[in-house]
Amino acid sequence: MKLPGPDHPITIAPNGKRVRVTFGGQVIADTTKALTLQEASYPPVLYIPRADAKMELLTKTEHASHCPYKGDASYFSISAGAKTAANAVWSYEQPFPAMMEIKEYLAFYPNRVEKIEEG
Repeated sequence: MKLPGPDHPITIAPNGKRVRVTFGGQVIADTTKALTLQEASYPPVLYIPRADAKMELLTKTEHASHCPYKGDASYFSISAGAKTAANAVWSYEQPFPAMMEIKEYLAFYPNRVEKIEEG
């Protein structure tokens, strides 16, 4: 486990906008409670509360990854309409203590959904 710091900063802040994720012609997530995670020089990532996502359209997969700063990520595929996007969503179900704010939140790969709208 590594802690964010000057060499690898990570900030988490309320987004403040309405965020909608669509896939297969359906709204998969719709929230005003998204968090924006900014990690080092990577593009910002929106994290959406699970309570504001249609979890019945997500299926947990065996895929996993590890971040030395955030912990182990689990992945989900989305099925909506006649479309499926494999491993299109990730979540840190047991994040490291410094990242507990993103527990119970989901992040969507922008290139695996139809769109992610902020506004």
